[in-house]
Amino acid sequence: MITASAPIKPEVLDFLKVCFCVPIMEGYGQTETAAATITLPNDKNTGNVGGPLECCEIKLRDVPELSYFHTDKPNPRGEVCIRGNNLCAGYFKAPEKNKETFDKDGWALTGDIGELLPNNALKIIDRKKHIFKLSQGEYIAPEKLENTFIQNLVFKNIFIYGDSLQDYIVAIVVLEKEEVEKYAEREELEYDNYEEFIKSDTMKNKLLKLFEEFRVTSNLNSLEIPKNLYIHDEEFTVENGLLTPTFKLKRGEAKEYFIEQIKEMYGGAIFQGE
Repeated sequence: MITASAPIKPEVLDFLKVCFCVPIMEGYGQTETAAATITLPNDKNTGNVGGPLECCEIKLRDVPELSYFHTDKPNPRGEVCIRGNNLCAGYFKAPEKNKETFDKDGWALTGDIGELLPNNALKIIDRKKHIFKLSQGEYIAPEKLENTFIQNLVFKNIFIYGDSLQDYIVAIVVLEKEEVEKYAEREELEYDNYEEFIKSDTMKNKLLKLFEEFRVTSNLNSLEIPKNLYIHDEEFTVENGLLTPTFKLKRGEAKEYFIEQIKEMYGGAIFQGE
């Protein structure tokens, strides 16, 4: 049996191997590359996508802005690049898209961050681009969602996070105090302590309901709606390392900063690359 298209949790793959008592191989590739790697039938390890097929070669390209380098220890890391006869000829009448996806030497730049394991198997650990895929295979564009949700004045900052081994997204939010007070008055919500109120289940449930309203007003699908959230009481700033000097969210740093809260929102789940 072969699994591909979207990542599969290692524990699920182990369970299926036991249930069916047959080799289950995991493949990796993209629309532009078709199949590029696959695990060996007798490989008992999970969490990797195997080595390259005979039709292609793979290399890792440094991504300095995310601190991934081919010189990393204990294992090389970088953007996965694929070259070979399995690649498509290019996008029809789309030279700019071709230039973005393929370099001058014929390498397809996947946007995936990979780690080369000691046995030369490839492990996908991150995304270079902000777009990511959930376990159902659905692509999520977090910046689009953040720009949509921030239109409600109750939000001062918002960070949307998802992982390819999980089936829903979560949100880290910072609230505008004045707007929260107006919102509470409008919704007839009473409280004595503001800090306690914004951390309460009442406020959390109200915000989750607010996200659901965006599904209708902004024509979002159900997978684009956060199913859990954490309310943070400190604004994202350049000084605390969460924003760039041009006030853009630093996603890698934000993930590290909130990793405990993110883990908690996923019930302690293991993420891709761990």
